[in-house]
Amino acid sequence: MKNGIYHILKGKFLVNDDAMKNWRMIIFLSVLAIIMIASSHRVDRKVHEISELNTEVKALRSEFVDTRLKVRSLIMESAVTRKVADQGLRPPLVPPKKIRVKKNAQ
Repeated sequence: MKNGIYHILKGKFLVNDDAMKNWRMIIFLSVLAIIMIASSHRVDRKVHEISELNTEVKALRSEFVDTRLKVRSLIMESAVTRKVADQGLRPPLVPPKKIRVKKNAQ
């Protein structure tokens, strides 16, 4: 047991006769580790991008609600009456009448 740990620490498993299969495994594990690290970085980047987009969506939704409230207040009859009062326009005193057109049957 003591000799086994001693050989590993000295690196004898890398230079003995069967070293080729050990090197293949080390290279394979190194490539796997690099792929895992790259994948992890890509996922982190996506998470940050999603977070930024969610923040932007919240800001745009808030702006939409504010704009909708402004538009609703602008299209009210009282607001329209105030805006066109300086042009001499005012609401009619007599309510509108319905015009009915009868079709002639031929």
